[in-house]
Amino acid sequence: MPDQSTAPESEPRRTLRLGVAGPVGTGKSSLIATLCRELSGELSMAVVTNDIYTDEDARFLRSAGVLPTERIHAVETGACPHTAIRDDITANLDAVEDLEEEFAPLDLVLVESGGDNLTATFSPALIDAQIFCLDVAGGGDVARKGGPGIGRADLLVVNKVDLASYVNVDAERMVADAAAARGGRAVLSLSQHDPASVAALCDWVRTVLRAHRSGEHIPQDPGPMAPHSHGPDDDHGHGHGQTSEHAHA
Repeated sequence: MPDQSTAPESEPRRTLRLGVAGPVGTGKSSLIATLCRELSGELSMAVVTNDIYTDEDARFLRSAGVLPTERIHAVETGACPHTAIRDDITANLDAVEDLEEEFAPLDLVLVESGGDNLTATFSPALIDAQIFCLDVAGGGDVARKGGPGIGRADLLVVNKVDLASYVNVDAERMVADAAAARGGRAVLSLSQHDPASVAALCDWVRTVLRAHRSGEHIPQDPGPMAPHSHGPDDDHGHGHGQTSEHAHA
């Protein structure tokens, strides 16, 4: 791991906390693995993963060898994923702060949400910037359906565009729909097999890190999740009976 920050020595190191959210199977873990593989030679990095009942995402990243295993912490939320990234961030905040203390100074901590639905967003008390991840296999109409993550995350990634022809999706149309839904906010078309798109992702992270260190980047709250329920007997307006994107069983 690098010993020096990319910031001038006269400036204090400010760890950037970057959240990655999105539905199940959109490639969040692979995106994080790519960032670690590409940037760990120049930045001091760590990762916090979220799963409901397992540490599978953390084990995937450790087995990929993208960072030393001790720099990858797993949080088992025991509940709907958004609970631990927005409603009660204690477990994630503790994990982030433990990593920042153990490996100080860090440049970047990546926090991966468990797979959630289109309304999931991070609390700005936990992260400084957030990526929302979709993939073409989820359907070409997903981007234009909107929602807080799609509309107002710092970056929307349309992932796995190399698979578009296999799932009958017009990737260019999907990216255009995403751009329209976001009103000019950043959208990135990404394929792990396209070096140019991977480089663009890394450059975006570097740009946010520079703005964060200079104080120019101000964490934004994309907005709360929409009301939803676990089922007909749930009076709390807080659950996921309307979607299969949570694996509670």
